[in-house]
Amino acid sequence: MTPRRARTPLDVDAYVEGVLSGSRTVLARAITLVESTNPEHERLAQQVLTRVLPHTGKAQRIGISGVPGAGKSTFIDAFGSYLTGLGHKVAVLAIDPSSRVSGGSILGDKTRMQRLANDPNAFVRPSPSAGSLGGVARKTREASLLCEAAGYDVVVIETVGVGQSETTVGEMVDFFLVLMLPNAGDELQGIKKGILELVDLIAVNKADGTNVEAANRAARQYEMALRYVRPAGAAWQVPVLTCSALEGRGLDRIWKKIREHAELMEKSGERQARRDQQLLSWTWALVEEAILSRLRSTPGMRERIARLEREILDRRTTPFLAAQEILSAFLGPSS
Repeated sequence: MTPRRARTPLDVDAYVEGVLSGSRTVLARAITLVESTNPEHERLAQQVLTRVLPHTGKAQRIGISGVPGAGKSTFIDAFGSYLTGLGHKVAVLAIDPSSRVSGGSILGDKTRMQRLANDPNAFVRPSPSAGSLGGVARKTREASLLCEAAGYDVVVIETVGVGQSETTVGEMVDFFLVLMLPNAGDELQGIKKGILELVDLIAVNKADGTNVEAANRAARQYEMALRYVRPAGAAWQVPVLTCSALEGRGLDRIWKKIREHAELMEKSGERQARRDQQLLSWTWALVEEAILSRLRSTPGMRERIARLEREILDRRTTPFLAAQEILSAFLGPSS
């Protein structure tokens, strides 16, 4: 068996030129670079990102989540293919904090996105599986910027995990879409108030065959639920649509609503304001993450934290006093 030849290392210029020219190979290598925790790679990655930053910001950023079984992979495959058919270039990224070993379900999702995976105008990329959600989110943001610089004008960010990942994705996209099932039921299956507050469109998928009436009924239930959590006077009234990713129906209406939302946000200035706030929030999230990481790695701090946590649970100290002791040990006594 012939051993694999080591790839020639790229310098900053080669990465930048490759990404800006739309090379999928160089883009993939650049994303691998930003995912690396090697300090030298991190330094190089930030140089590349700084150089390509002026070429970002023009893409439509779409977050997609959904309850288990809603057919996210099939939907993204169909929707992305619909968009490339219109002449768009589509990148699909994922946030998956759920697996440190197997790589998470996005690896399976990629095999189910056969059309997009083989489409020259599409780019499907798994997220790194190891580390905290915050770390994964940072890598996904940076990968998104690289995709925009490479000419992808629609960037889809998929949530593979549950819970906090929806909020995290909502803080890095222009439009947040949630897929639901036709059999909503009395509990409005799987939907959370937090998601309703974030969502810009609900799409009831699998509205085909014998599910059509159930999908229409579920859509009406979601419309009712939205009335309780979204103000009636808001500039954007969240639409609830039905679609069938399997049959390709309703995808045009979803894209029309995304475009309407983009035009409304652009006209009001809210689109840029949201992106500006996202950049600042991202910056401070990185600061907080770095401080917490450094605090925990300070010699003797793990033992101190463990002791204080026991004292808190034993009701021998208050959270405030414990926090004060941790900060004092980390920063020194306050004057």
